[in-house]
Amino acid sequence: MTTTSPPAEPAGAGPSGSGEFGRIARFFKPLAAGFAGSLGLANDAAVFGVPEGQELVVTMDAMVAGIHFLPDDPPADIAAKLLRVNLSDLAAMAAEPLAYTLATALPKSLGDDWLAAFTAGLAADQARFGIGLAGGDSVSTSGPVTLSLTAFGLVPRGRALPRKAAHNDDCLFVTGTIGDAALGLAVALGTLAPDGAESRVHLLDRLRRPEPRLAVGRGLRGLATACIDVSDGLVADLAHVAEETGCAALLESAAVPMSDAVRSAIGKDPALLVTALTGGDDYELLFTAPESARPDLARLAADTGVPITEIGRLTPGAAGEVTVLDAAGNAMALERRGWVHF
Repeated sequence: MTTTSPPAEPAGAGPSGSGEFGRIARFFKPLAAGFAGSLGLANDAAVFGVPEGQELVVTMDAMVAGIHFLPDDPPADIAAKLLRVNLSDLAAMAAEPLAYTLATALPKSLGDDWLAAFTAGLAADQARFGIGLAGGDSVSTSGPVTLSLTAFGLVPRGRALPRKAAHNDDCLFVTGTIGDAALGLAVALGTLAPDGAESRVHLLDRLRRPEPRLAVGRGLRGLATACIDVSDGLVADLAHVAEETGCAALLESAAVPMSDAVRSAIGKDPALLVTALTGGDDYELLFTAPESARPDLARLAADTGVPITEIGRLTPGAAGEVTVLDAAGNAMALERRGWVHF
């Protein structure tokens, strides 16, 4: 979606032609129709203001075929994940979605059917989460499908969730369940056979369509002292929080909430517990709060319908050090904390 005006098209080419500007007009311009700041994707940039008393929150995530999704994943699922992982970052900052920009680098061999399904997935999630396309770029590549999305959100001034306001003895909490996406990847790769079709669908759905916890994020304003979304793995992301706060952390693995599908798999292969704790892609909110916040958090869980579970606490110690306890209370030896890109 380049935002420059298109040059004259060759004879016979129309708005739905297969060239760059034809693709933009056919597939992407409808996604921008509901956001006035996009200016109909007909200018060099989007233009929009920040309401008085609000601050702009900006986040960006990229996804590459073969790294963040499988090349044969359904295009609508790829679109949903791309948008939702960015919305999850907004949730971790207690922000409301506003708009997004999108850059696509697609092989020339990828046909319009793929792009139609991809943009249909974006349209469905735009409607669900209340966000619109502001602009972007569309290029070809000889490499794998590469997608980058930048999301913009709004939060009341001074109310974004901090990362450094936590203290020793603050409690650790997490939303939803952990480990579904990591085991879902194993299912997608054919290395794990879950119990029954229902478990298989659940695990794959959690991998491909994470749920951004936007309502919980808004509710954590004034309650959470630090927050992060679980993308690289529960242990790895907890280490990020602990390092930023200058604390160590104690994680009780037996307290970590897990779905029936994950617990069943771990029951058959206990080694999968480490996979669940370090695998990543859950996009649940991991946050700290004082003990006094427990009643408010219980009400927030009831109001949003999203479970919130206490799983440990921050402790005095070396910044970023995480101790994971097994069910017997012994420290677990982990070869890795989570996903590392480089």
